[in-house]
Amino acid sequence: MADRRTPRSPEQLVQDAGDWWSTSIVDIEPGKIHMRGYPIQDLIGRVSYPEMAWLMLRGELPTRAQAALLEAAMVAGVDHGPHAPSIAISRMAVTCGLPVNGAMASAINVLDDVHGGAGQQCMELMQAISDAAGAGEPTAEHVAAGLAAFVAEHGKIIPGFGHRFHPVDPRAVRLMAMVREAQERGEVAGRFATIGALAEQLLSARKGGSPIPMNIDGITAVIYCELGFAPELGRGLFILSRSIGILAHAWEQKQQGGRIKGPMPPSIPYTYTGPATRKPER
Repeated sequence: MADRRTPRSPEQLVQDAGDWWSTSIVDIEPGKIHMRGYPIQDLIGRVSYPEMAWLMLRGELPTRAQAALLEAAMVAGVDHGPHAPSIAISRMAVTCGLPVNGAMASAINVLDDVHGGAGQQCMELMQAISDAAGAGEPTAEHVAAGLAAFVAEHGKIIPGFGHRFHPVDPRAVRLMAMVREAQERGEVAGRFATIGALAEQLLSARKGGSPIPMNIDGITAVIYCELGFAPELGRGLFILSRSIGILAHAWEQKQQGGRIKGPMPPSIPYTYTGPATRKPER
């Protein structure tokens, strides 16, 4: 774009305005809405929501097999109960007077590095291991080196493995089976599924044989990596998935009613750790 001090004709100013928000995603004119070149009326009723998400993010429609895996991952992550901070926040927000959109925004805003970020972090870890393996098949040595490098930089918690609530995450079991089935059909390479399985084995061995299985973040990281999504998009896809649970809980709380609902019922006190009652000396 030319320097703003350069004299511009009206036509050039209009062109500058059009270029300011250039996009390859959507083309809209009166009576026309094209998404990545596809007329919206040709997509409606023909593509699923996950397929539409893929199109918007990647520029092309996925194969049916790719869409099926993406959909399965998004279905698996929709909710994990009202004890999950984002879900609890959505419910508390409603009782503080926020409408559904405000409750959803409040909940989504806490889906950051600690709560909601493990999937992206696991994708970054798996991608680093895959890159280190080069064109060859990832081995236990590649995985061990990747885990060691991650621990040295970030600490001992490995994102995507183990769960404070589930000894075995049933979502991960089902999704891994779907990935392996897709691999057998040649629909995905299975490279990241192998990395995930090797990481499970190594982490369990370090715990004296106690299982440290993949959780929902780990298996969705496998799927999103197998499908070629960038790690940041993996987090965005998780937020799209969990937003359904957030919406459902916000709506349920709205139907139940309640006013200024805190994180604990009033019958359960908090623990005070400050000074005993005292008076100012002056």
